[in-house]
Amino acid sequence: QRKLVESGGGLVEPGGSLRLSCETSGFTLDRWALGWFRQAPGKEREGVSSISRNGANIIYEDSVKGRATISRDNAKNTVYLEMHNLKPEDTAIYYCAAARIYSDVVYVPQQESEFGYWGQGTQVTVSP
Repeated sequence: QRKLVESGGGLVEPGGSLRLSCETSGFTLDRWALGWFRQAPGKEREGVSSISRNGANIIYEDSVKGRATISRDNAKNTVYLEMHNLKPEDTAIYYCAAARIYSDVVYVPQQESEFGYWGQGTQVTVSP
């Protein structure tokens, strides 16, 4: 059974940093692109960052560019999202997701519909 479990969320002061982890199981991870999404209260879920199967290509949502780093460790079956200089508007539930990409190891999915497996989410709250 394929599963994704996020961790690392919590309460952070503005300007602070955190590292989210998403441990996967049941995947041959190098066959999957991975992504982080978030949903703030009263808002639709949005993409934060995605990484290709081979890790060579990465995209970031404009508001986190320069403040976020996505990485993957296939040997540990884990994908990470580090964020710095956190702002109150980063407050959201953060989800990791996996997209099965059959042929293109450098393709980076961006649409939610491309991701077939999702974690349960971890809450990040940025507040003084």
